[in-house]
Amino acid sequence: MDPIGIGILGAILVLMLLIRIPIAGVLVAIGTVGLFLAIGSSGPEFNAGRAWSVTSSQLGRVTYSFVASFSLMAIPMFLLMGALASASGLTRDAYASARLWLARWPGGLVLATVVGCGFFAAITGSSLATASAMGRIAVPEMLAAKYDRGLATGAVAAGGGLGALIPPSVLMVLYAIFTQSSIAQMLVAGLVPGLLTAGAYMVMIWIRAKISPELTPEIPDLKPDWGARLNSAGSLVPFGVIFLVMMIGIYGGFATASEAAAFGAFATLLLGLLRRRLSRKATVGAFDTAARETAAVFAIAIGAAIFSNFVAYTGLPADIARWIATLNLGPIGVMVPICLIYIALGMFLDPISTMLVTLAVIIPIVEGMDMNLIWFGVIVVKLLEIGMVTPPVGLNVFVLQAAVRDVDTTTIFKGVSWFIAVDILVLILLIAFPQITLWLPQSMGG
Repeated sequence: MDPIGIGILGAILVLMLLIRIPIAGVLVAIGTVGLFLAIGSSGPEFNAGRAWSVTSSQLGRVTYSFVASFSLMAIPMFLLMGALASASGLTRDAYASARLWLARWPGGLVLATVVGCGFFAAITGSSLATASAMGRIAVPEMLAAKYDRGLATGAVAAGGGLGALIPPSVLMVLYAIFTQSSIAQMLVAGLVPGLLTAGAYMVMIWIRAKISPELTPEIPDLKPDWGARLNSAGSLVPFGVIFLVMMIGIYGGFATASEAAAFGAFATLLLGLLRRRLSRKATVGAFDTAARETAAVFAIAIGAAIFSNFVAYTGLPADIARWIATLNLGPIGVMVPICLIYIALGMFLDPISTMLVTLAVIIPIVEGMDMNLIWFGVIVVKLLEIGMVTPPVGLNVFVLQAAVRDVDTTTIFKGVSWFIAVDILVLILLIAFPQITLWLPQSMGG
């Protein structure tokens, strides 16, 4: 297939995305049509019969080989775990506990919001869901306490992205599957960068609150004693144990990511039932939510697999990789445009769609530069979450504004700009010092 044809299909793909056609349908349509045209034009004359025969065979093979992968079981199990934890009120408990422990710190409610966002995002794996839910839980309380509106909303918008790095992360699992990397190593690799990001957010908030106390006025009525703090933390201990068992199992090689995810989902269900936090209606609702989210993720992933098969058939990624190699740009010269592309796309598309659409083209370039795929995966996820809060079309910001209608988007963007600056600083550290990301997965057992 000639470059002009590939370019036309690419332009159609972008146009379909801009008019909001569902991403799964776009990828299947472009992948199927592109594969049909590429196969049909591979001979001296276009052969429609042969092209459709091979294309239909490829569609069946690609779809089955992708869905039949045991590794994919981690995704519905992680999603179910998050839905059950949310339905049983664990996320609200995390925010309430952090609120009591950090009450006397400068900017305590904002610090608690970052902790709550990290907890919520980690178990749901969705930046958008976190921004919406935590916006309803935390923002009204901060506004009632006369906190700066930009700081309050910016913390929620940016904090939602923490779950993409802190395991369990659906983005990490999908990246590992599409790049044929270790799922266990990908999940473990995100832990330190995720905690580093959360810690950097909290340091920035604390410094701003110390320099400008008017941003976060003291709350006289909020003076919890140690008994209240310990009691609130006690409600989170069982889930903390579940998380530790999962991570120890993955890190030590005692369990695969799918097995750890299944344990996490079952243990969360059992915990919710034993503590009488899950009614029959809430349990059924959690399973329904997990099933719907799994179907949506799998639809996008299958479409991406078909699209990737078409792109690979054209040989375009290899041609681009060879061309870039002749430019002698070096790793940093290659990373700069990649970073800009992911941030720009992340402003318009959800992280899963952005990542899966681009991997077919980007990964051969990365492999051609001998970059570590585990490290690059963490960088990609970090970039996607920066794009979710970057103006003028940061999706997290608009989702949060819909949840908190009395704060305009301009105020939220001003508030989130401080968090973007911190994100860029963390990103520079991760790129400059790959061992921040790699030392933990490289020390894994099993």
